[in-house]
Amino acid sequence: MFSRLDPARNAPHTLTPMDLSALQHLLGLAPGRRVVCVGDLMVDCFVYGAVSRVSPEAPVPVLARSYELTMLGAAGNVARNVAALGGEVSLVGLIGGDSQGNEAQRLVGEEPGVEGYLVTDADRSTTLKTRFVSSGQQLLRVDRETARPVSGEVEQRLVRTIRDAAKGAGAILLSDYGKGVVTQAVIEVCREAAVQSGAQLVVDSKARSFARYGAVDMIKPNAAELSHATDMPTETDQQIEAALFRALELWEAQAILVTRASKGISLAVRDKPVQHFPTVAREVFDASGAGDTTLAALGLALAAKVAIEDAVAFAQLASGVAVGKVGTATVSPDELIEAALSAHMAPAEAKVATAQRMAEEVARWRAKGLKVGFTNGCFDILHKGHVAYLAQARAWCDRLIVGLNSDESVKALKGDGRPVNDLESRALVLAGLGSIDLVVPFEEDTPLKLIEAARPDVLVKGADYAEGDVVGGDLVKSWGGEVKLATIVEGYSTTAAIARMSKKVAG
Repeated sequence: MFSRLDPARNAPHTLTPMDLSALQHLLGLAPGRRVVCVGDLMVDCFVYGAVSRVSPEAPVPVLARSYELTMLGAAGNVARNVAALGGEVSLVGLIGGDSQGNEAQRLVGEEPGVEGYLVTDADRSTTLKTRFVSSGQQLLRVDRETARPVSGEVEQRLVRTIRDAAKGAGAILLSDYGKGVVTQAVIEVCREAAVQSGAQLVVDSKARSFARYGAVDMIKPNAAELSHATDMPTETDQQIEAALFRALELWEAQAILVTRASKGISLAVRDKPVQHFPTVAREVFDASGAGDTTLAALGLALAAKVAIEDAVAFAQLASGVAVGKVGTATVSPDELIEAALSAHMAPAEAKVATAQRMAEEVARWRAKGLKVGFTNGCFDILHKGHVAYLAQARAWCDRLIVGLNSDESVKALKGDGRPVNDLESRALVLAGLGSIDLVVPFEEDTPLKLIEAARPDVLVKGADYAEGDVVGGDLVKSWGGEVKLATIVEGYSTTAAIARMSKKVAG
C-alpha cells in the first residue's frame, strides 16, 4: 500500500488558467499525436422542439418537433473531440447487429481524423440515448441498451483489436460507462498495450469502485464518484484533498484527477501536493459530454508529452467551452484560443466577436427561447442619439447584436478622413453599453452576410430609412422575422459632431 501524503509537508497549490502562449504551444504539438479511445460506444440523438401546451390525454408536455441531431456519444464522443483538437485517433468499440450499429458505423466514417475499429456483436443492442429538448431543457431521455459484460469470442476479438489499434499510441483513453465493454480482459490488454507503446493510460469510469483498473497512469472521477468510492465528503478543497489522499491508498493509479463542476478540477499525483485548478465562470448551457471533452483534451495533451499541469489546464479550458454548446459537441482549436483570450479580457472586450462565434451564441440563445435582434452601423463618434437608438433596439429583443463596419468599409461609405475612431476603439465603446450583447465587425459595405448567419427575429434600422430599403429586411421577413424602425433623436449625428469640431479648430 502506498503511504499517505503528509498535508503539512505537501501543501496544496492553486493554479491559474492556461495562458495564450502555453495554449498555442500545446496546440502546435497536437497534430500527428496518436490517441486510442477504448470503451462503451453510443449513439446520441437530440430531438429539439417547442412546448406550448399540455397533452389532453395525460399531464405531460407536448413537444412540437423542430429538428433532430445524431452524433457519436461516450467513447465515440471522446474520439470526436480528440480529432477536432488536431489529434489522430483510433476508436475501439462494440456495436450490435442493428440499425443503430449501422448508424454508428456511418457516423464514425464521416468523422474526419477518426479511424474506426468497431467490433460487432449480433446478440447485443447498440446503445442509443434519445434526449428530448425544449428551451435548453431536457424533458425526457430514453435509453436503448444492452449492459451485460461482453464475453467469449466477442471479448477475444475486442482484445485483439485493441492490441492492433494501440501500436504507436501516445495515450490510451478508457471510457467505462458500465455497458459491458470494459471487462477485466479489456483492462489488462490496455495496460499491456500502454507499457509496450509507452502510452499514458487514463481511465474515465462510472464504476463505484476504481481498484479493478490496477496500475494505470490516471483515473478521472467526478466529485460525487470520488465521494462514493472513498466514503468521504468532497464539498470543500480540504475535503477533496483528504479524499484524494485516501484514494491513492486504495488504488494503484499514479494520479487521480477529480472534476468538480463550477469548483474546477483538483489533481493528486503520488508524492506531490494536491493542485487545484479553479474554473473560469461561464454560462453553462448543456453539460452533456463535457466529461468526454475533458478526457479527450487531457489525453491529447499527455500524448504530446507536456507537463501534467498544462494537460489539466488544457482539459479544463476545453470542457469550459463544451458546456456552452448544444449537445455532445466538439471543441476546436480556434474556440480554445478565443476562450483563453476571453478569460483575460475585460467584460467589454469579451463582447467583441467573430461571425462564427456570433452564430454559436445565437444557437445558444435560440435554444433558450430568446428573441434575437440585429442592427448595424459605423458608430464612429458615439453620441446621445446612438445610445437612445440602441436602447430602443434592445427593448424589442432579448439579445442585441450590432454589426460594425470595418475601417475600410467606413471609408468606402463615408469618404476620406473617416472613420475618426478606429475599429477597435469603436467596438470597445459599443461593447461597454449594457444594451448590447455582441459587437461583430464586418468588412463588406453591407451586413447581409452577418444577417444571413444570425437569422435575427428583429432587424432594426433608424426611422430615416423606409422599411423597404433596409438591407436584409426581405430576408428576415422570409423566415418570420420583422423589421423595426427606431426613432431618431433630432440634432445628433456624427457628421454634425465632426463639423462642430472642425469649426472650433478653425476658429
